[in-house]
Amino acid sequence: MDNPIEVARNTLLEPTGLSDQKLFQLLDNLTGTQIDHADAYFQFTRFESWLLEEGRIKSGNHSIDQGVGLRAVSGEKTGVAFSDDLTLPALVQASKSARGIARGIGSSQSPKALREFGEVPALYGPDNPLQSLSDADKIALMHRVEAEARKVDSRVSEVIVSLAGKQDVVLIVRNDGHICADIRPLIRMDVTVVAEGNGRRETARTGGGSRTSYQFFFESDRALEYARDAARQAVLNLDSISAPAGNMVVVLGPGWPGILLHEAIGHGLEGDFNRKKTSAFTDRIGQQVATELCTVVDDGTLADRRGSLTIDDEGTPTECTILIEDGVLTGYMQDLTNARLMNQQPTGNGRRESYAHTPMPRMTNTYMLPGESTHEEIIESVDKGLYAVNFAGGQVDITSGKFVFSASEAYLIEKGKITNNVKGATLIGHGPEVLTKVSMVGNNLELDSGVGTCGKDGQSVPVGVGQPTIRVDGLTVGGTAYGNGSD
Repeated sequence: MDNPIEVARNTLLEPTGLSDQKLFQLLDNLTGTQIDHADAYFQFTRFESWLLEEGRIKSGNHSIDQGVGLRAVSGEKTGVAFSDDLTLPALVQASKSARGIARGIGSSQSPKALREFGEVPALYGPDNPLQSLSDADKIALMHRVEAEARKVDSRVSEVIVSLAGKQDVVLIVRNDGHICADIRPLIRMDVTVVAEGNGRRETARTGGGSRTSYQFFFESDRALEYARDAARQAVLNLDSISAPAGNMVVVLGPGWPGILLHEAIGHGLEGDFNRKKTSAFTDRIGQQVATELCTVVDDGTLADRRGSLTIDDEGTPTECTILIEDGVLTGYMQDLTNARLMNQQPTGNGRRESYAHTPMPRMTNTYMLPGESTHEEIIESVDKGLYAVNFAGGQVDITSGKFVFSASEAYLIEKGKITNNVKGATLIGHGPEVLTKVSMVGNNLELDSGVGTCGKDGQSVPVGVGQPTIRVDGLTVGGTAYGNGSD
């Protein structure tokens, strides 16, 4: 296997003659005086996307981008400049801009001689996913997915299939002499199905992806499973009844419902919100924030997962960070800057959308560990409540912790059995409180299929979520039919 640093040097540095000596010169110019930390993030990206609609390929796009982001940090001040011109004069000019913005009360230090960081086991292969299938095979796969969705039910009226692949080659150089690289594949497929019947029109969407090649979609016929599941959900919703409203027991299914955990809990545990004391979890390390059944981790080390990274975007190896253990808050997710300012250790959560963005603390794969109850035991324990299987989206206020989530697939639970499919169920709650109402945790941990994308401060990054089946006592459900769900 090729050394990622050598691949990155050949891809990003050699075409413009950027030797180690010139990189050192760049860091020396970027660091200057009163700067605590400085780094350069080089990135080369190949990206493609395909869209099938109305039975034919509507679009196919391919792009190549490259550039470098230069950062200088002094105290809490950060200066950032970026350039898509990788020649030394352009980079020197950009470095002066970044240093000028950040200059303040930081320390004065010169960059150290560059040295390759110790080898970190790769979590994914270096192959370019765009080259793993011919264009003809990609198109044929999308047509097969469309046909599979239409086979499910005659009421399927429309199928949209999208396919995207990406490869990033990144090289990170820091003023402490640290130099490292990563080659990151990423693929994703989405299937949207529209069904019509009973005077109604319903839409459902599924999909998946990973940090592998397009061959991933042929394993266990994953792509066809996406098609069948999207069609099933759309057709199912044609016969759904109105969701009840009121305070009730809610059972969250395994896997993708972990998005509620990600939004309602995860963001509040990112270092920057807690350093600025704008999180509902600020200064609560060591306190009970959930029932003893709850242990939550952020794990960037899972092989091939969408949210995983061998190293983060500051060159720190990712790790499995325990955030909540047996209900007690144990830590936050940190990048280099916030870890330094909070006198803590970085956790490998420094992430950025691209070289043109500033790194900040972000989640990787955030999930709850399994408990001891079976899925069946949890359902049977509920006399009257709601079973939420999938979510379409939601909103969270980090400062207050309040959240609102819309369930795209949900069912009534009546006398310990799953009954009618319901439409229009909205979960309303308070992040710091929701885990204090968890009364049962299943032994069936699942991770999502690989479609998560997280937005923060205008930046989007791929993430993963997951959880076992969990029972939450007393969530507010907004619906169009009144119902008292107390168990």
